[in-house]
Parts: sequence; structure tokens; C-alpha cells
Amino acid sequence: RHDDLKEMLDSNKDSLKLEAMKRIVAMIARGKNASDLFPAVVKNVACKNIEVKKLVYVYLVRYAEEQQDLALLSISTFQRGLKDPNQLIRASALRVLSSIRVPIIVPIMMLAIKEAASDMSPYVRKTAAHAIPKLYSLDSDQKDQLIEVIEKLLADKTTLVAGSVVMAFEEVCPERIDLIHKNYRKLCNLLIDVEEWGQVVIINMLTRYARTQFLSPNQNESLLEETAEKAFYGSEEEDTKDAKAEAASLAKRKPYVMDPDHRLLLRNTKPLLQSRNAAVVMAVAQLYFHLAPKAEVGVIAKALVRLLRSHEVQYVVLQNVATMSIKRRGMFEPYLKSFYIRSTDPTQIKILKLEVLTNLANETNISTILREFQTYIRSMDKDFVAATIQAIGRCATNIGKVRDTCLNGLVQLLSNRDELVVAESVVVIKKLLQMQPAQHSEIIKHMAKLTDNIQVPMARASILWLIGEYCEHVPKIAPDVLRKMAKSFTNEEDIVKLQVINLAAKLYLTNSKQSKLLTQYVLNLAKYDQNYDIRDRARFIRQLIVPTEKSGALNKYAKKLFLAQKPAPILESSFKDRDHFQLGSLSHLLNAKAVGYQELPDWPDEAPDPSVRNVEVPEWTKCTSREKRKEKVEKPFYSDSEGESGPTESADS
Repeated sequence: RHDDLKEMLDSNKDSLKLEAMKRIVAMIARGKNASDLFPAVVKNVACKNIEVKKLVYVYLVRYAEEQQDLALLSISTFQRGLKDPNQLIRASALRVLSSIRVPIIVPIMMLAIKEAASDMSPYVRKTAAHAIPKLYSLDSDQKDQLIEVIEKLLADKTTLVAGSVVMAFEEVCPERIDLIHKNYRKLCNLLIDVEEWGQVVIINMLTRYARTQFLSPNQNESLLEETAEKAFYGSEEEDTKDAKAEAASLAKRKPYVMDPDHRLLLRNTKPLLQSRNAAVVMAVAQLYFHLAPKAEVGVIAKALVRLLRSHEVQYVVLQNVATMSIKRRGMFEPYLKSFYIRSTDPTQIKILKLEVLTNLANETNISTILREFQTYIRSMDKDFVAATIQAIGRCATNIGKVRDTCLNGLVQLLSNRDELVVAESVVVIKKLLQMQPAQHSEIIKHMAKLTDNIQVPMARASILWLIGEYCEHVPKIAPDVLRKMAKSFTNEEDIVKLQVINLAAKLYLTNSKQSKLLTQYVLNLAKYDQNYDIRDRARFIRQLIVPTEKSGALNKYAKKLFLAQKPAPILESSFKDRDHFQLGSLSHLLNAKAVGYQELPDWPDEAPDPSVRNVEVPEWTKCTSREKRKEKVEKPFYSDSEGESGPTESADS
């Protein structure tokens, strides 16, 4: 296998070797295994031809980890490669060396990284920064030495190195914020010229840095809003003392002035909202959301809406917009139509757009949004229809004036042919009815009739719970529903059986004359059920509601236990508390802390000393050549004594 390639690699002609290496690299690019060629390739690492050498290093980077023993035999050649006059060969040699993951060569790697960090070529220094996390994952005891190298590379003024060294900093020592102080302004100024993926890493790191070093730009606003509300609603006599105390505390609190370094970061990241790379735009958006004053956050809305046109990043953008639109609703309101759903959108995109539309709903635009929802309900995508019905429920809870309209609309859906639509409507109606059950006994009666037709367990259980909870509003219908359910008890799902037992218990306590025998019958059926949860529930309820000599003191409180007032459920967005995760991170996407996630720090109460970011200018650079030139220009063109000054002036020039 591959004999022809081996022959070509063993030949004396560089042209054949180059052709063989091109074919091998093409094989690797197509995902084919070329590991059996390792011995033949590694022999050519000392080849004089630079093109062959480059391709050999590309191959070795790919397979050095798998063929460690053979790679170790050529380690002296790699070390010689580190001294090569060609910067690409030096960088490739270091890359291969850091790919051989054997603890025995850690000292050699350490030495190579230190030398490369002082290299004249920024490309080699960048490769040294890439090698740092590899060495750290191989031997974490080298951390202190690696931090010294990182500190040295952070002081590098070239844009090529900046992104890579910040990545190494994030991997090895993200807690060492003191290393960033002196380089903060330089990183802000270099940011616009760093390559795109470097920009993303630097922006994410500076977001966390800024949260530890600057004061919150919105702290005084929230305080003023609270005091204004109290002043508006409170009576003058009662609140005079409170107002004086608050005024005194506000007077003590200094007026907020943004730190110039905080402003520098916001100013230098703003142009990157025009970047062609979606990841950079997202990184700047999360930085503005976490760091900018309320009045300035709006600039990111247009950039994020622009990103929605790209199908590759739509999902992540909508995740971020869904989180932002909870706290900063006004920011996205002008772009409401951008979140309307297209029939070609995938289901998960539709559901996220629904989330955003529901978050943006207010009294002025609710009628438009509800009209839009009406068309969505006719969709063929069942998951999307279910999500739309839940969204209508959330709009009804959040905006009181449309609650009845939404309820009536959902009741009309109960006559829909699709069983899943009816089932989802029942579940949402149940939640809405808990807010004001007395006004809606007709709806409860209408839902009671549905028990004959609906087969979805969750919907049947919701109807039974409603009838049991509000059995006093439907005294004639409730016992009849129990009779029907007792007939089909053995064929029901477990979730429905539990609600049948609950309904029986509640009717026994409120209307024992009609339902005493039915309740006993249901409890007897449950006593021999296959599911132990149902058997246990039946045994517990029998002791609680049916008084016997053995039954204890709890029997007196059965009514209080079963018929207690239950608080109405709050229909909230699933994105409500996600903003404590850094936007755009994996943890934010999953809504759970992922491995390696670095917490977004809270704002400090008092600003740390800003002088730590001042960089001392060396004495010899203070008087620059430009200033000297100015001095020369200021001298008169013709001096008084031309003869004396002529030679000295020409010597100066």
C-alpha cells in the first residue's frame, strides 16, 4: 500500500519528493489515513528543499502525536530546524515539537518556547504563544515559567502576536489580571488591526477585565428611578424623612463619571460592529450589553438584526437577542418585523423568534403580534404551533388588557381538528384560568365536555385538575366527569389516574352525598394498580379523607390540605436569568455552567486604582526626534554670524 509514494520519497530528486508530499497532504485533507507513511516522510525532515520541508512539517504536525516513538528519533532534526534562517521552518519545527506529547521532552519544549518568544519574526513569536497551552496541558507544573513567557509576549507590540498570547493567557492563568493592567491600553488600540479570531478572544477577555476594574455605568440611573417612583406615589408628610435620608445618601454618592479607559474600550470596539465576521460582531454586542451605559447599548441592535440574514449564525444570534430583549426591550422594538417567522425557517429558529416576539410584546404592539400568532397556528409544524399557543398564554399573563381576548381565542382552538393543538390549548387555558376562575365557569364547563374526545394524557390531566380545583363552580358536572373517568380508569395513563384520584378526593370532601361510592370504587381500583405511585397515593388519600378509628389528627385538616388556595403560575421566559452568563458562551447557550467557563464578575462597589494601567515612558524616549526637528525649524534661517555657524549646522544635519 502506498509503495509508489514511498519510492518517490526515497528518490534523490526533489521534484519527485515534492509531488509525493503534495499527494500525501491532499490525502490527509480528504480525511484518508496516511499514518503508515510516517517512517518514509520523517526521513525527509532534513531535506534541503524548503518547499518539501514545509510539507513534511505539515504532515508531522498531524501525525506526531500518534507516532510518538518515531517522532522522538528525529527530535535533534527539529531542534536544528529551530535555528533555521527561514521563519516558516522555525515556526513549523516548534509546532511539531509541541505536538509530540511525551512528558520526557517537556524541558526541550520549554527551552524552545522561551527562545521562540524572543525571536525576531512575529510569526515565530505567535507560534510560541500557540505552543504555551499545549505544554501547559502536558505538564501544569511549568505554569510559573509559562506565565513569565506570557508576560513577555503580552508586551509585544505586533498585532500578529496579540490574539494568540491572550488565548494562551486565558488557558493558563486567567486569574492573573495584574498582567493585563500595563497592556490594557495597547490591546484596546491594537484591537482594530488584530486578525478576526484574535479580536474575539481579546474582546471576551476585556469584557471580564472591565467588570473588575470599572464602576457600573447604570448604577446611578437605577437609584434615581427608584427614588423618583417613591416620590411620585408616596404622600408628602409620610415620605419627608425618607426623602431627606435618600437625598443625603445621593449627595454622599459621587456623580458617575466614566473612566477614560472604560470609554477607550467602548470607542475602539464600536467600529468592529461593521466586521464581516459574525463572531466579532457577536463579541462586540455582548461587550456592549455587559459594559455600556443604557443609552449607548442601542447601537448593537442594528448589527445583530443584520446578522439574522446569515443562516449559519441565526440560532446563536437569536439566543442572544432573546436574552437581551428581556432587559432591553426598547432596543429591538423598531426591528419587530425582522423577527416575523418565515415558512422556510427551521423549527428551532421559529421557536426562538417566537420567544423574541413575546418578549417585545407591549400594549402598543400586542394587537399586531396576536394577528401574527393567529397565522402561525395554521402551520403544519406541530411543535411550532404548540410553542405559539404557549406564547399567546405568556402575552395574556403579561398584558392584562388582552387576557380575555387571548382566552377566547384559545377556547376557539378547542374545536380544532388537530388533537395536539387542542391539548396544548387546554394546558395554557388551565394556567390562565387560575388567575380568575370565578369569571370563567362557562369555559370550565366547556372543557369538561372535551374529556370524551381528547386522548393526550397531559391535556386530560389538566382538565381533571381544573374540574377538581374549581368543583364548587361546576357542582353538577364534576360528579358526572368522575363517573365517566371511573369507567375508563384502568385504561388511562398514570398522570391521568393520579388526577382522577385527586378529583375523587376533592369531590368526597365537598359533595360526599353524590360521590361517596364513586370515590371508594376509584380508590379500590387504584389499590391494585400496577404503578406503585398510584397505589401509595390511594392508600394515603383513603386514610386522609375517610375517617376511621385508626386515622390520626390529619383527618380534621383534609379540606385545608386538598382545597387550599393555590397561587396562579407565572408564565416566564426560559431566557429570564441567563444574562448572568457571558452572552455568546457555551454556558449561556446551554443555560448551565460548562467546564472551563470563567464567571462574569460583578461590578465593584468602588473603582480600583486606575493608575495601575499607566505605563512609564523610558527617559531616553521622552525627547523624540520630532521635537528635535521642531527646535531646528525654530532657529533663524540666516544666523547673524554665518561664517561661525555654517560648519556646525551642516555637521548637525
